[in-house]
Amino acid sequence: MKTVQLARATALVAAVVVAASPLQLDAQRVAAGVSNGIAWQAESRIVGVTGTGTIASGGNPIYVAPQPAYSGVVSMIMTYANGDRFICSGTLLPDRISILTAGHCVSNGAGTANPMSTTVYFPGSDPDQVLHVQGAPSRTVTQYIVHPNYTGEVIDQNDIAILRLDSPAPVTARSYGLFTPPSLAGTNLNVAGYGARSDAGGNVGANLGTGRLRQGDNRYEFRFGDADFRNFFTTRDPADGENFFGLAEIDFSYVSDFDNGLAANDASCLLAGALGLGGPKYCNLGRGATEVSVAGGDSGGPQFVNGLISSVTSYGLSFGANFGDIRAGLQSSFGEFNGFVPVYIHADFINRSLVPEPATYVLFGTGLVIIGFLARRRRIS
Repeated sequence: MKTVQLARATALVAAVVVAASPLQLDAQRVAAGVSNGIAWQAESRIVGVTGTGTIASGGNPIYVAPQPAYSGVVSMIMTYANGDRFICSGTLLPDRISILTAGHCVSNGAGTANPMSTTVYFPGSDPDQVLHVQGAPSRTVTQYIVHPNYTGEVIDQNDIAILRLDSPAPVTARSYGLFTPPSLAGTNLNVAGYGARSDAGGNVGANLGTGRLRQGDNRYEFRFGDADFRNFFTTRDPADGENFFGLAEIDFSYVSDFDNGLAANDASCLLAGALGLGGPKYCNLGRGATEVSVAGGDSGGPQFVNGLISSVTSYGLSFGANFGDIRAGLQSSFGEFNGFVPVYIHADFINRSLVPEPATYVLFGTGLVIIGFLARRRRIS
């Protein structure tokens, strides 16, 4: 997923998480600057309250993604011309031949897609199976449909893409519709993905490898274009046209914070307070033991509300220790934010990209019949 760190004045520390070759963390794009007196650095790249390690190693089973409920949450491996391979997450859509994911998983912006190849893996019954290693059912991507307004910047509300498969998903895989309310702020969510995990939870952040499906809960706190902020984040500089983070659209970029039950690490409350805001809209102590943060490799994975896809994982965000981050740097620890792209603003784009219904299709001359029903690239350790 993408990751951003902001700190007051010039006190800025950025930590880059590095994973072992040959499978890699999210491709890392970096941006930096000073906005409204706050220095910031942004970088492209389910950590629970307690450990999300393998069950055999003592990981908490509360975070396991049970089947078949999460059978349509997929792992994706993108291979590039130089041999690098990256991991992202995604979700099967109702046409059963399209995967919803983040634009940055397959594109540097400008509507282009750049992997040499992408393989999509579907989960089996073993919660600790590493799909791309253990021979899970897979499909090859034949078409990339990246949102035309995606810029490639770290925080971009258009960071979304559809990947078309070479054949329909396995019959065991569940597909998911879209949750399209007028707003997500204050709504509880469930999130799933194949990103980095932790053996100690949010006090440490992401320090274990990718590739094992996990899930947990959080809450959408706000979006950057919220009227309460009076354009603090979205006002554009007349000289260069940039908002707080850059040139991309961010009004509908939603965030959740990673709470541990302590007011000292309630990042949303602390940030709102610095801007003269407060109350239950911004201040809460989390979802308890099921609270999670996303980490690198969860990019493109889903957030669910009532079993429907509500958003896609896009980036991580920290405003530093003064705003609740329990550890300096960027590692999905308590006090950091997660950034999401809501699907309700992209429902038309998504629906237009799906294989249209009529009832039947024949693919590639094989006579295969499809019944039409209508979560940052990360280097894998």
